[in-house]
Amino acid sequence: MVTAGIMLPVEEASSNWIRLRTLIHLRWTAIGGQLAAIVAVDQVYGMQLPLVLCYMAVAASVLANLFSITLFPENKRLSEGEAFFTLLFDLAQLSFLVFLTGGLTNPFALLVLAPVTISASALRLQSTLLLGGIAIVLISISAFWNMPLRFADGRELVIPMLFEFGFWLSIVIGIMFLGLYSRRVSTEMRSMAQALLATQMALAREQKLTDLGGVVAAAAHELGTPLATIKLVSAELMEELADRPDLLEDARLIREQADRCRDILRDMGRVGKDDLHLRQAPLSAALREAAEPHMHRGKRVEFGFGPMDGSPDRQPTILRRPEIIHGLRNLVQNAVDFARTTVWVEGEWTDRTITVRIIDDGDGFPPNVIGRIGDPFVRFRRADPQAEQRPGYEGMGLGLFIAKTLLERSGAELTFANATDPFLPPEDRPERSGAVVEAVWAMADLAVAPGGALGENRKIEG
Repeated sequence: MVTAGIMLPVEEASSNWIRLRTLIHLRWTAIGGQLAAIVAVDQVYGMQLPLVLCYMAVAASVLANLFSITLFPENKRLSEGEAFFTLLFDLAQLSFLVFLTGGLTNPFALLVLAPVTISASALRLQSTLLLGGIAIVLISISAFWNMPLRFADGRELVIPMLFEFGFWLSIVIGIMFLGLYSRRVSTEMRSMAQALLATQMALAREQKLTDLGGVVAAAAHELGTPLATIKLVSAELMEELADRPDLLEDARLIREQADRCRDILRDMGRVGKDDLHLRQAPLSAALREAAEPHMHRGKRVEFGFGPMDGSPDRQPTILRRPEIIHGLRNLVQNAVDFARTTVWVEGEWTDRTITVRIIDDGDGFPPNVIGRIGDPFVRFRRADPQAEQRPGYEGMGLGLFIAKTLLERSGAELTFANATDPFLPPEDRPERSGAVVEAVWAMADLAVAPGGALGENRKIEG
């Protein structure tokens, strides 16, 4: 929809998200754990370790943290490359410690999953794949070449080969599974965050347009009398200056410009109507307003309004909220874009509910994504005939997500379906053969009580 242009690709948006301070805190935690493990194995269990090399490996992490704290400010955000090499350093340091302490006989070898998981959550796919591949290579090297753990009496700690192979396999599977899982979750979270931001921007835009309509309506009301006076006086001057062609032309120009001001205000206030109707409107008026920008795009838009069986004939007056207008407008736009010739916009009501139904005569929603309609960034390819109906449209699903989010915020329950089987041949399809979107509100959530007061108009403050 119209808001799709404000979105960043998810991959690009992930850059510069990681704070250096966050990784520094995580590294301090790892340093503390490594020191505690080395001391416990040496002092409590009396096992022989290459303590000098082990403490040198830990000291490397300490120095890296101290240099990072000294050289960079606390609010430093890492670029893609900086974050990758920081995680690569942590992975290499941990792998070296695993090499010094028995390889896969050391249960702490499982911690090589941590840098890969962080990368999957925050970095691009290429960086995560590279880091995961390096982790698998390093843990595989430690499985074959390592400094074995020895007890105090010099005996080597040996575990069955099958157990060691199983431990190696579990780490490799863990790197792939947790990397994929973290990647999927973080990607969906970023997509949802961006889509919600677009929704908020769309709602703010619609609110500004609504407020602008009120300003224009108020201006038209206030300027109506002065413009009428100018027009009347200029007409009288034209009569008195009939024998003065030079001054007559000036008087005629004044009258023309007054008429032009009146027409401009009328056109600008067309959507806003008048200031009282900005807060509420009949259901039919609200639906026509939502569809109005798309009624002259080469497709016929037909409206139908009426009560359901046994319901009161009186058409409900609804709250004319920006999120409702913008959400319905997005749904109508989608229907017009993919309809062949006609879009039907229907409003029905009972004494308890209000239903809005938007139907088109296009090919309907693609069967492979109909269960995910309303999720942001749902990409699906279309055949060339549909691409011609909507040039440049990439199928991001953002417009439907915004519409669904805004309307559900107002209390609506939305359903998406196809009016008929999309695989039927064209000659067997009914007239209304395309997509069907239905929004249902409880009467109390949307309608205004009959005879309810509008309240006083608020003063516009600049």
